[in-house]
Amino acid sequence: MSRSPASSAGRALRAVGAWLEERTGLGAQVGAVATHAVPRNTASWWYVFGSASLVVFVLQVVTGICLATVYTPSANDAWTSLVQLDTEVPLGWFLRALHGWGSNFMVALVLVHMVQVFLFGAFKYPRELTWTVGVFLLLMTLGMAFTGQVLRFDQDAYWGLGIGASIAGRMPLVGSRVVHMLLGGPIIAGATLSRFFALHVFVIPGALLALVGLHLLLVLRLGINEWPMPGRLVDRVTYRQRYEEQVHADGVRFFPDAAQRDVVFAGIVILALVACAAVFGPIGPGGQPDPAIIDTVPAPDFFFLWIYSLFALLPPSVETPLILIGPVVAIGLLFALPFLSGTGEKSWRRRPFAVITVVLLALTMGTLTYLGTFAPWSPVMEAWSALPTPAPYLEDRSPLQIQGALIVQAKQCRNCHALGGEGGRRGPALDSVATRLTRDQLIRQVLQGGGNMPAYGKNLSPSEVTALVAFLETLHPPGQVPARNASATPVGN
Repeated sequence: MSRSPASSAGRALRAVGAWLEERTGLGAQVGAVATHAVPRNTASWWYVFGSASLVVFVLQVVTGICLATVYTPSANDAWTSLVQLDTEVPLGWFLRALHGWGSNFMVALVLVHMVQVFLFGAFKYPRELTWTVGVFLLLMTLGMAFTGQVLRFDQDAYWGLGIGASIAGRMPLVGSRVVHMLLGGPIIAGATLSRFFALHVFVIPGALLALVGLHLLLVLRLGINEWPMPGRLVDRVTYRQRYEEQVHADGVRFFPDAAQRDVVFAGIVILALVACAAVFGPIGPGGQPDPAIIDTVPAPDFFFLWIYSLFALLPPSVETPLILIGPVVAIGLLFALPFLSGTGEKSWRRRPFAVITVVLLALTMGTLTYLGTFAPWSPVMEAWSALPTPAPYLEDRSPLQIQGALIVQAKQCRNCHALGGEGGRRGPALDSVATRLTRDQLIRQVLQGGGNMPAYGKNLSPSEVTALVAFLETLHPPGQVPARNASATPVGN
């Protein structure tokens, strides 16, 4: 009697599986993990957000690897490579859309998961370290989202990164060093994109993989948090024994009993993600980055819109304290939460302060996010505003030279150049520019650009160029002769 090809193939696969299992033992380990007992009441739709976040993260890794084969992490070619993906590579636009919308979905799912853990008291003993790792995962997820926006390297990304650098530069003592570390120098250039590409593709995903592994290990070690029953308090002495007794008396296998809803919800999330990618398409890139366009309103992705809107509504005088203190306090409270409230009531029904906190944060962030979608605002940052020209540089100047000083202010030249010790450091200071460049060289530099400076020939009228150069010619230390053309005929010959 002949054997069917299917049965022969099945026996071959079983033989290979047995050979691998004998040498690795992975099957037994995976089986033990998949069938470990969990409290029956955790087989609920409230417990599906963590697994859905993990599924979306895996999708992000896969789509990110595919995008990395085409994307060029170069300041000159990044924007072009994304346009090429959208227009020339088959289904490249869809791949970008999946990755972009996947980032949005992942941030939303991680946030919802953290809120659910907070309301269900799953941060309490003995899961303090599980919560701490979860906070790190949230921060890494936001870091992935921000670095991913920078890699689009369009107008929003360029100026958004400039704002981020200005914020980082306000840090006392280490601000300038942090900016240099992020940007690879004092300005946004080729080294900047290389660093953010390394962060987005290697550093942060590597940290995420390690943290996810540790998070899952802690969940397996300590068990999935039981359904919070009102009046059932967490006590460090009795909790572990009571939890084990509950699982033993009324537990179910994680797979397939408890994991059914996880699989269904993950499938719904993937379908919704695919639908968003197909209907709305990829996110960006917007206009090609142009440092010469300073009248711009850089719009961050939606998960940072609430911060954008918050700074729009605040008086400039409180921006710096809020930037430096607010995030530190908020993140510190997240880390300290399980150590400040590690025992006692778990149920949200008897923790009204926790419910009120979540509701107020949701309403506040939702309102600010909505306002951020249309706020006509560009941040007023140190070295990113129309700083007035210092009075000493206006003394004994002609009307034409004073007009040039006003142009320096109106065109925000000090976004990139310092004058009198105040201003940006992306370009050389203007205090002694007349000793380095002749009049002709100044005109050429303004009109045509050069080095890291863009060309402003299309942004300034001839009269504005004349006035600006007239003022720049006066910027030299007292007693020092301005630069002159060595080939010109000396006066008096």
